[in-house]
Amino acid sequence: MTRSTDPARASVPALADYDAVLFDLDGVLTPTAQVHMHAWQVMFDELFAAWDIRPAYSERDYFAHLDGRKRYDGVAALLRSRDVEVPWGRPDDDPSADTVCGIGNRKNVVFTRVLEEEGIAAYPGSLAVLDVLERGGVAVAVVSSSKNARPVLAAAGLTERFAVVIDGVVAERDGLPSKPAPDVFLAGARALGVDPARAAVIEDAVSGVASGAAGGFGLVVGVDRGTGAAGLRDAGAHLIVTDLDDLLENDA
Repeated sequence: MTRSTDPARASVPALADYDAVLFDLDGVLTPTAQVHMHAWQVMFDELFAAWDIRPAYSERDYFAHLDGRKRYDGVAALLRSRDVEVPWGRPDDDPSADTVCGIGNRKNVVFTRVLEEEGIAAYPGSLAVLDVLERGGVAVAVVSSSKNARPVLAAAGLTERFAVVIDGVVAERDGLPSKPAPDVFLAGARALGVDPARAAVIEDAVSGVASGAAGGFGLVVGVDRGTGAAGLRDAGAHLIVTDLDDLLENDA
């Protein structure tokens, strides 16, 4: 099978030649970041109104204080930008608690509400790839750091597509270190009963690509939805595409 960092379609390896394909969720199968952004907006709009905090929350706040950070760290950073300090609390704080952890948990409640009310559509190219793999009898799994993976899959109508889901809940339960460590992807391969060298990983994050590369997977595909091809390549991507339909050249 051809291995290349050249995104030219003619050099795309046939995914159906692998025993399994392991997909990240957010940014690979679904545009979940948009739902997260909306949930943060709704939650902080309500909080700022209740606490009379100024200036109002804006999209700029998301990129300055929340994007790429752990949930609680982002809450603390954003409140600090408004000169608001609250106790840190504990991860099991009730969402009604006025603590950093409570507010972070409140956002998760809003995220679930937004998902239920508005739903989420999978990327068409990703659905097309899943169809090809299903027809070819190739095993698939979702490997995501998110604890919301199962609700997102349900909202996108993808639950029945994946018998194996290794998510943040599983990682916490089993003590698996998060990406870029390879443990979560290796757990997915074990659950599918496949050799990582005979499996492909599809990721859009630098940490996820590094995870797949560290796990010795036969093919690591980086999906560049804004991260940048250079970063994905440096992290170990064998191939970089801008959408999963680029992978259909040899699988049609």
